[in-house]
Order: sequence, then structure tokens, then C-alpha cells
Amino acid sequence: MKVLVSGASIGGPVLAHWLRRYGCDVTVVERAPAPRKGGQAVDIRGAAITVIAKMGLLDQVRARRTTMRGMSMVDGDGNEIMRSTKGTLSGGSFDSPDVEITRDDLNEVLLGATDAGYRYGDSIAALAQDARGVDVTFESGEQERYDHVFGADGLHSNVRRLVFGEESRFVHHLGTYISFFTADNFLGLDHWQTWHNEDGMGAALFNDHDPAVMRVGLGFSAGPIPYDHRDTERQKQLVQERCSAMRWEGPRLLEAMWKADDFYFDAMAQVKMERWSAGRVALVGDAGYCPSPMSGQGTSLAVVGAYVLAQELAGNPETACDRYEERMRPFVARNQELATENPGQGAAPESVQRAATSITLD
Repeated sequence: MKVLVSGASIGGPVLAHWLRRYGCDVTVVERAPAPRKGGQAVDIRGAAITVIAKMGLLDQVRARRTTMRGMSMVDGDGNEIMRSTKGTLSGGSFDSPDVEITRDDLNEVLLGATDAGYRYGDSIAALAQDARGVDVTFESGEQERYDHVFGADGLHSNVRRLVFGEESRFVHHLGTYISFFTADNFLGLDHWQTWHNEDGMGAALFNDHDPAVMRVGLGFSAGPIPYDHRDTERQKQLVQERCSAMRWEGPRLLEAMWKADDFYFDAMAQVKMERWSAGRVALVGDAGYCPSPMSGQGTSLAVVGAYVLAQELAGNPETACDRYEERMRPFVARNQELATENPGQGAAPESVQRAATSITLD
């Protein structure tokens, strides 16, 4: 079976791994010229830990987990107003079985465990399917035919747009924007998280394995803003405009943002669709059911979704997409609810754990 996967971040490599294990000929196409660096910490919880263990990667992932000592919150004058050494806002309690790991570290582990063919610096320009397969035209001009095409290409999925229509039909904005980048560790953070919020603006900073590097998140509250999700300079301008009044270390963080070459920006949003598949094309992870970073479950949904889809495809290709949706939809619904369960404060830890384990894996 010849399969094309679009997207080489998290869901794509996991899907490719399992499809290769089941004997498929897999190519992964990725618009970026190389694996993407940067990004904040992500969480692997519940059923996703089970999948990572089945892949034989749990020891590698745990070896790269973040090693936070604690967290604090500061006010606009830099005064510490809260401190904890029992857990962090992003990773939860230190006693939790969850694994927090930076996105690029997880991506590196997953790529190293997949022997699929990776096609960087290219993307899908057109798709045409019939009862027997899918004809794909790449932006490079090359054409290939595949038995199946799967979109694991994120919130702004190209595959979803080509097959299902414009993203405005499916992407639901949650009123917040967030940016991530790395900077010199000018605060001297040492395995520590620091948070600051004021007047609809916020900063989340942490240092982990490299003492010289600080990972930065800058965000703000706003309704839908039209912008090109590939125009990095305009995105930086938006963050500058919306966060220019931030006190504390706001000015230095904005200055560091302009120097960053791993800047990422997007809306906190969810994807909701009546179907994740059409014929021989299906969506995985954020492309089909993004729960938003506010849920803390985007990575876990992508990992579990990829596993379930590959398992169903190996079992019976004719019913695979229907079974995939049947098994995943209750799980997706539970985890998407986490983003809106307690606005501004995050879902309760017990709710997160219930949602993370609310699917049975064979």
C-alpha cells in the first residue's frame, strides 16, 4: 500500500512509523526545508504514553523530558506573587505520570524512529481521487499516485483546504493569540518557569537543558485578526503592537523576539468537522480536531489519532476511516472540552487525566 502523509511534526511521523510497521510504502512531505526547531513544552498523557511505549520510545522520551524545579508568577514590577516547587502550569504536578518534553526534542525522537521517506521543502498543490487511488501534484511540479493521502499538517492544514474547503468553515477562534521563540537566558532561569500576566497580555518563560537558552511565550487576548500565517514579520509586528505596554521584562522580551529565527505565532483555536475523511483522504491531529494549546492535549490527540488510523487501515482499508472516526470522536470531544472547562484558569488536573485516558487502545 502506497501512502502519502503531509506534515512531519508529531502526528505525521507517528502515523508513518505505524504504517511502515504494517508494511506500507510511506512518504512524508513537509513544506519546511528541514525539521523545525523551537517551540514550547508539550505534554504526553494517558493513552498517548501507551502509544509511545508501543513504539519502543518511552525511555528515549523520558530521557529528554523537561526537568523543572518549579515555577513562579511575577507582577508588572517584577515582584514575585506566587511560587511552587510541586509542579508547573504547563506540565502539571511533578508527581504525575505525564511526560513534558519540548516539541523539537519529541520531533527528533519520532523522526529517528521512522524509516519512511521524508520529502522536505515541498507541499501538495492538488489532489484528485477516484475509487482506486489519489493523484497528487506537488508544488515542485512532480506527480505521483497513492492509495491513500493523510493530512497531519496542523491547524492551517493544506490537505484539509484542498479536500474539504476553506479553513474558516472549521477553525473556531478562542480569543487568544500566542507566540513562541527562544532567546538568550538573560533572566538566569535555572530549570524554572516564570509567568506574568497583565491587562490581556502575558509571558511564559522557562529554561531547561541548555543554561544559555530561555524559551519564551508571548500572548495576548483579541478577537479574530486577519493575517497571513506564513508572514513571520507581520506576525512579529502584531505581537509588538499588542504587547508593547507590557511591563516587567516586556521590552527586552520584544527585543529578543525580533532577533529570533525560530519564531512561531498562531491563534488559540479549535478545529471542528463533521467528517475527518473523504474517500481515500483523511486528517490526523490538529488538521482534523485541534483542541488548542489551552487544552494541553494537542500532542496526545495527534499521537493517539495516528496510531488508531494506522491500526484500522492495517485491519481493513475499506472500513478504516469510518472505524477511525468511531473510535476517536468521543476521545476528541472529551479533550476539546478541556480548553473551555475553566476559562482563564485551565482544566482541573483530574479532568485532564480522565480525558487523557478516555479511549481504549488494543
